[in-house]
Amino acid sequence: MNKPIGVPPHPKPWPKGPHYDQELLQNGDTRNVEDKYRYWTVAAIKQDLAQNASEVEVAIENWQHDFNIGTIVRNANAFNAQKVHIIGKKQWNRRGAMVTDVYLTIEHHPTVQDFLQSVKNKAIIAVDTYKNARNLPEVELPKNAVLVFGGEGPGLSPEMAEAADFMVKIPQYGSTRSVNVGVASGILLYKWAEQHKHY
Repeated sequence: MNKPIGVPPHPKPWPKGPHYDQELLQNGDTRNVEDKYRYWTVAAIKQDLAQNASEVEVAIENWQHDFNIGTIVRNANAFNAQKVHIIGKKQWNRRGAMVTDVYLTIEHHPTVQDFLQSVKNKAIIAVDTYKNARNLPEVELPKNAVLVFGGEGPGLSPEMAEAADFMVKIPQYGSTRSVNVGVASGILLYKWAEQHKHY
């Protein structure tokens, strides 16, 4: 038997409040959201997340229309990042985001310089495997950080690597030289949360 997706129509009397979506109350809510957001409007969920957002932000260089951006956006939502920056091409494949992009603030920057100007008050932490990169387990990530990821394959642009306050890498023990960039974003966001969110 298949497990039902979401929740059925809400029994009456319906809960009251401006954050409830009347259509979802009537027809059920099949979205992939936490239980506390069941039957809420998208706008209400986005507002609530923004009020409790983490200080961390995420940036992705998108020079080659990277298919991993959706995964990175989904991870940013999972850890309630304050903002996501897309640098380079404006278009990206939203399928991997699983609609989580509608709950996030996403900014596009056509150039690295435009991005740097917008985050000048944050610590820029590059994530790549350059020789001077620090091992993640040995690093205290700044609380007010923007974690920057390059494209799958080419990695970070030299311009971004040079602009970063410092670079971190994820230690690995197999034959491949790097993990998938979508996976890397989840690891970095978890590490940041482990250091700065006191659950």
